[in-house]
Amino acid sequence: MFGCVLVANRGEIAIRVLRAARALGLETVAVYSDADRAAPHVREADTALRIGPAPAAESYLSIPAVIDAARRAGAEAVHPGYGFLSENAAFARACAAAGLTFVGPPPDVIERMGRKDEARRLAVAAGVPVVPAVEDDAPSDDARLVERAAAEVGFPLMVKAAAGGGGKGMRIVRAPDQLADAIAAARREAGAAFGDGALLVERLVEGARHVEVQILADAHGAVVHLLERDCSTQRRHQKVLEEAPAPTISDAVRDTLTGSAVRLAREVGYVNAGTVEFMVSGADAFLLEMNTRLQVEHPVTEAITGLDLVALQLRIAAGEALPFAQEEVRAAGHAIEARVYAEDPAAGFLPQAGRATFARWSPRARVDAALEAGQEVGTWYDPMLGKVIAHGATREAARRALVAALDDTAIFGITTNLGFVRDLVASDAFRDAAIDTGWLDRTPDAVEAPAPDLALCAAAWAQAAPPAVARDPFAAGDGWRVGGAPAAVEVALESGGERRVLRVDRAAGVVEDGERRFAVHPTAAPSPEALRLEIDGVLHEFFVERAPHAVTVGHRGRAHVFRRPEQFLHDATAAAADGAVAAPMPGTILSVNGEVGGTVRAGETLVVLEAMKMEIALQAPFDGTVAELDAAAGQQVALGRPLFRVVAADGAPE
Repeated sequence: MFGCVLVANRGEIAIRVLRAARALGLETVAVYSDADRAAPHVREADTALRIGPAPAAESYLSIPAVIDAARRAGAEAVHPGYGFLSENAAFARACAAAGLTFVGPPPDVIERMGRKDEARRLAVAAGVPVVPAVEDDAPSDDARLVERAAAEVGFPLMVKAAAGGGGKGMRIVRAPDQLADAIAAARREAGAAFGDGALLVERLVEGARHVEVQILADAHGAVVHLLERDCSTQRRHQKVLEEAPAPTISDAVRDTLTGSAVRLAREVGYVNAGTVEFMVSGADAFLLEMNTRLQVEHPVTEAITGLDLVALQLRIAAGEALPFAQEEVRAAGHAIEARVYAEDPAAGFLPQAGRATFARWSPRARVDAALEAGQEVGTWYDPMLGKVIAHGATREAARRALVAALDDTAIFGITTNLGFVRDLVASDAFRDAAIDTGWLDRTPDAVEAPAPDLALCAAAWAQAAPPAVARDPFAAGDGWRVGGAPAAVEVALESGGERRVLRVDRAAGVVEDGERRFAVHPTAAPSPEALRLEIDGVLHEFFVERAPHAVTVGHRGRAHVFRRPEQFLHDATAAAADGAVAAPMPGTILSVNGEVGGTVRAGETLVVLEAMKMEIALQAPFDGTVAELDAAAGQQVALGRPLFRVVAADGAPE
């Protein structure tokens, strides 16, 4: 066994590999870009080395930078994780040339299996079922490919990039008049993404499920499978939920899949961990591709088999034989994984960025994550923040456990898909295993956001509570009075452009929202950051963050942000005694009005700041002159950053 391993990745997978390596007694090395200096994976390692600026091409994707870091650290092996350089044959060769052990398959295997056309040829040789298709034998002749695809494959069909994956260079075609444009577009996209415009056109198997087989192979000729996973819950070819074992296939189909995966691995001379992916429609199964790396969804296989795939990867890379035979692999129970991304489901799942003001991962499930409170999430890298994995004796037990774990998770400050995946796991369609690979794309509105009534009630209740530390008890606004129970108070909150005034009587246990009346009774919460309320006889748990201008409530995975109009006006116009106005929250400057030396009137807006998806108008505290102005549109500013200072006309603030 080598003594020191460098992890050429970041985020949750880097942490996962570093911990597995440490458990084996190995010295660990992390690498980081300028954007990740304070990232959790950097702290996790024994040694951490900078490899370049934020752009991935100049850091995590730079083969010379990673190899140089391994040399400087004295590493003997490199684990690539997934993504980045994990399926890059040139990187595997560079590691070998530098005397480093690459934790993965041989470079020629990566190269051959990384191409869908070559993988298809190998599969045919191994007796693995493949879908009818035509290869791009003349990459510059689109007209020939159109003619052959229409004649030999038929419609509907799928145009795919022969190199690469991730849904790039992929088009579904249902009619002959769409084919030429789809081929041209897919070729352009494949060339831009992979530097190779070659295509594969295959029959579209609709209503299919995506089932993959985990395999392990050592350098001594042993190949085993660790059963299968179902990854059918996808959006635009990107996996959202994964589970093991597959809930809908027969024993006969399972035997076809696992046997095919082992034969293909033997055919190509595979070593280390890999995944063979299939489309399954009824009793029919067809090869999709082979991933020559660890998969994001490997934890569900670990949960049902009790095996540590990363530890096994490291042992195989060190030359050890597999410590078990195929007949010793057993499945116990069921496991489901949900991926949590910084993306906005309401805006077409666009990636999001920002600072996590609050991050709480459930203690009731396995969590592979690298997000913590105070961390900046940028746009340089993949937006996945973490994974929540639940295991149960049955599929339904695992599903319910995952819903509970997602209820027990909250992220504020960044828009995420957490509430979306929670409601998806809780849906009847997922409960009934009725979701195929195209379901989410066919039914984009199938998962609806619930009404925020309960969150609004919790926000009002929390806002009416006395502050933990009262700087000015007479300005607390909590209804306190001498010699009696607190009086009812009115709480104004705004969300989605709608302003609501709720009446909160904490002594009577009542929250009124217009004609709607909630009976509210607080109960002891299981953790300091939680708020547990009995509302109309039903217990609910919330996570609440009170900021100067908003109250954020986490409930069932969703973060509901309620603006505080009155407090907003008071605080946004407040200034220090010298007339200085600072950023009340971290955010982005949208606009700047005025200039140094200009005269202003009290209440005149000088800077508009966007924070937590709200626009905050920062105003002159009194009549006077702008003495300092340090703000520009588009700037990212931190909490408390001085933005401008106003002096009164007589030279001193009023």
